[in-house]
Amino acid sequence: MKRICLITGATSGIGEALAYQLSSLDYKLILCGRKQSKLDKLQSDLSSQTEIITLNFDVRDREDVLEAIHTLPDEWKKIKVLINNAGNAHGLAHFSEAEIDDLNAMIDINVKGLMYVSKAAIPLMIQNAPGHIINISSIAGKNTYKNGVIYCASKKAVEAISEGLRLELLDKEIKVSNIAPGLVETNFSMVRFKGDETRSKAVYEGYTPLSANDISDLIVYILQAPTHVNIADVTILPTSQASSTDLIKRKSF
Repeated sequence: MKRICLITGATSGIGEALAYQLSSLDYKLILCGRKQSKLDKLQSDLSSQTEIITLNFDVRDREDVLEAIHTLPDEWKKIKVLINNAGNAHGLAHFSEAEIDDLNAMIDINVKGLMYVSKAAIPLMIQNAPGHIINISSIAGKNTYKNGVIYCASKKAVEAISEGLRLELLDKEIKVSNIAPGLVETNFSMVRFKGDETRSKAVYEGYTPLSANDISDLIVYILQAPTHVNIADVTILPTSQASSTDLIKRKSF
């Protein structure tokens, strides 16, 4: 029987790559995102591979999140896997100069959004255990850097939530894994730099960054681990990167 997997941030980047990959494996998919047109395309593209249901909400909206998940058809409430992938970075500025709206957006999406989705999904997962939660953190959750104070804080919160849930769900047969990627070439920088294409492209020049498929491959590997194995915390980096701020730009890798 196919397991049900709920993925947030499914309309781009890592979430989209994962949706395509899991659709050909042993999963039925609940795909969540803010853009209905992209959700519709995913459903059109993947429905020949597996059963798909889409939920259109912004993870920042608590009421919409809770209503969307609580009103799933009964057969879709048997969630086995939750991938908390939705996240963002807004701006790259000294804390004293950063826009407060940018700072709020990172806390609201990266922390509160993950909290709202998890709060709605975990009771369903407990009823249908065993299960698995995978939270997408960041190398920024392990290495704080200048001009990214609140982004780093939000990802440190994801790390703490992952650790705490692992403790609290230990007796519920629900694994919890945390993934901390380094530089991944998605639309991340375009969002951070508010559509500045030149600045965004420069982030990924001179070396080979990770791709969304690299992270998707890792998630599949974690999900396919034996029942007695929980891959609790993984940091995954491009070969040219050693920390949040240590990067060698050369084309040999």
